[in-house]
Amino acid sequence: MKAHLREVTTSPDSSFKVKVFEDREFKAEWHFHPQYELTYMVRSSGLRYVGDSMHPFEKGDLVLVGRNVPHSWKTIDAKSEHVKCIIIQWDETLLKDWLNKPELTPIKTMLQKSSHGISFDLDTSISLEKEFISMVNQAPFERLMTFLNILHTLATKSSFELLAGPGFGRDLSSKESHRVNVINNYIKDNIHDHHSLEAISEKLSLSKEAFCRFFKKTFDKTFSNYVNEYKVTIASKMLIETDLSVSEIGYRSGFNNLSFFHRQFNRYKQLSPKNYRRLYQEI
Repeated sequence: MKAHLREVTTSPDSSFKVKVFEDREFKAEWHFHPQYELTYMVRSSGLRYVGDSMHPFEKGDLVLVGRNVPHSWKTIDAKSEHVKCIIIQWDETLLKDWLNKPELTPIKTMLQKSSHGISFDLDTSISLEKEFISMVNQAPFERLMTFLNILHTLATKSSFELLAGPGFGRDLSSKESHRVNVINNYIKDNIHDHHSLEAISEKLSLSKEAFCRFFKKTFDKTFSNYVNEYKVTIASKMLIETDLSVSEIGYRSGFNNLSFFHRQFNRYKQLSPKNYRRLYQEI
């Protein structure tokens, strides 16, 4: 259940790893590794966690995670499409001797920013889908050239969003990483129940006061605010992907009071649920 340090291995004829992950859902808990990771979502949707950030993902989602940054992708319900994504992982040494070359300055800058996680714009990421897919079966030299071209395109032509907040501590201990994973799973598994400070504190063998201090230090927000943000994120996903009424979505995303649902949605999205849905329908 804790954030595992994962070993990333490569084949003898390649200096970095390219793999296709396919399954009914994402199995990985919150984890980290000393390699950079670039993940392109070919199929599926859900929520992704990078550092202290939480966002919905869908087909075409493309995220660069820096070294030792905890992360996980989670499918939300049984109706989600089976997962298929392409994952590229590489050690710092792969490009170390090249990054001081002027041609690679944009890539160097991008990799420095990846310590917070980077989400790239959808148009650019989808335009690169053929390159990601082709890498899986390419010969080693062609695969390396395709990889460098992808990095260059992302560094010079894509708009992006930094994911983890400026106060996020990347170097969480194993015990702290375990706590975060327990918290995220507790919220997901109990979305329709009252999220009790007593219950989650007891799960972590902490007093309420100690739990609140840990949560505020780690996420720079209160537990109740984090829970409401999670519920709003679920609601926003449902507004885009379903034809359910706004009221039904409010209840299904864990809000028992519709007035409170509307206030929280406006707080986190700066739009009413109805206008949020209309905005995406017009895209």
